[in-house]
Amino acid sequence: MTPEHLTRLLRDGEGLTVEFKRAREALNRDVYETICAFLNQRGGTLVLGVADDGSVTGIAPEAVAQIRKDLANTLHNPQKINPPMPLLAEQLELDGQTLLVLSVPESSQVHSCNNRVFSRNEDGDFDITGRSQLLGELYLRKQVGYSENRIFPFIRLDDLRGDLIERVRHNVRLQRSGHPWAELDDLELLKSARLYQRDYQTGQEGISLAGALLFGRDEVVLGVVPHHRTDAILRVHDLDRYDDRDDIRSNLLESYDRLMAFVGKHIVDPFYLEGDQRVSLRERIFREVVANLLIHREYLNPFPAKLIIQRDRVTTENSNNPHGIGLLRPDDFAPSPKNPAIARVFREMQWAEELGSGVRNLFKYARAFGGQDPILSEESIFRVTVMLPQLALVNGVLPALTGTATGSQPESQPESQPESQPESLEAKVLRCLLGGALSKAALSAALGQKRISGPLNQVVRQLLGAGLIEYSLPDKPNSRLQKYRLTPAGQAHLNQQNTSL
Repeated sequence: MTPEHLTRLLRDGEGLTVEFKRAREALNRDVYETICAFLNQRGGTLVLGVADDGSVTGIAPEAVAQIRKDLANTLHNPQKINPPMPLLAEQLELDGQTLLVLSVPESSQVHSCNNRVFSRNEDGDFDITGRSQLLGELYLRKQVGYSENRIFPFIRLDDLRGDLIERVRHNVRLQRSGHPWAELDDLELLKSARLYQRDYQTGQEGISLAGALLFGRDEVVLGVVPHHRTDAILRVHDLDRYDDRDDIRSNLLESYDRLMAFVGKHIVDPFYLEGDQRVSLRERIFREVVANLLIHREYLNPFPAKLIIQRDRVTTENSNNPHGIGLLRPDDFAPSPKNPAIARVFREMQWAEELGSGVRNLFKYARAFGGQDPILSEESIFRVTVMLPQLALVNGVLPALTGTATGSQPESQPESQPESQPESLEAKVLRCLLGGALSKAALSAALGQKRISGPLNQVVRQLLGAGLIEYSLPDKPNSRLQKYRLTPAGQAHLNQQNTSL
């Protein structure tokens, strides 16, 4: 949130989706009642360090760290907020004072605070525990409004993949000691994660759509959502169809694994230091991109989700119930989870960030990766575009070339090569083309080969894919008159190689 946006919020005052709390030295108990009410109704913004009239009182500098810690611990604790809803407070400075801003999304679940259920109206938070009509209306609205809550009473526990539930149990045990899911049996874990629910309109209870999508056997997943599909496509040479593809029609945990494997197969991981530690840009970026593709989809819409790798970018598309229309930016982004129960499992597995922080990290690392901000467009189809750096495609670059993607050598190579190391075939081909365009036969002759070899054909394909060379007749790739010439990127690559010698 920008200071300008915050100033407008304070000027407009409290309301259905805005609440101010002083919190100078510590949090009051009613802070969590407000968070619970926001979760149960339409979401909202909680500003800590502000009086009821909108005047800035600030948080004592020595109390900021403890307040943030208390928020994080309490929102993770099912004894306080049930089900838990991890959120991150954003720290801002205004009028020389420190404020904390918490963007609370509307949840697909009904939450309680200290075993009491709170709702929200223009006058503030109110306790509806024991008020059966209001509770029933709240549960019904959640089930109707969020398709992930749909109940399938005839799905049995053995229709789910027990090995995947065990995988989640094992993973959360490693992530956090004493995690409440670690020692639960399969059914108890599903209930704790709100993947096994009761329909308060019909009285039916059973495994929800979210549970089936996360853990179902393939036939179960396609039984509840027959059109379910995620298409991973590499489209670099064959622009009309594809160069590689994975048609994924499986549960969401295996879908995540296969999408990440597809990304790892076709996109290199440039060398990048954060401080004095190497971090994987590819992992940081595409973990978020892939998780969002699976988490924030409207699964009742038959539009197939896609992850498309092109020469200069990666684009994802998925059906969406938009909470707004237009481009999303980290400075004015209000997180709105579409499938909170699915999202919670991904967060507990450490496959997705807390609400809001994932988008900020995506902007941070995508800019370092491809030199440009990602593009997040929210409409009925949600699209994310991440630009790729030069030489980012594994399919078009041999390991000898991938280390130049950011101008740094990969860890597995020394900073300088011994002078006696022979020149690679890729470099020889590029040097042959310095004098102008050549056919493949002419290239073969210039290299001293008696005929066009398999390695030469492979290297030519790789250099085309990397954008270092191009066709002289781009509309007729198979023409007998076809020649190959250096691109500006190829010339720059050769210049860089010469400079490093």
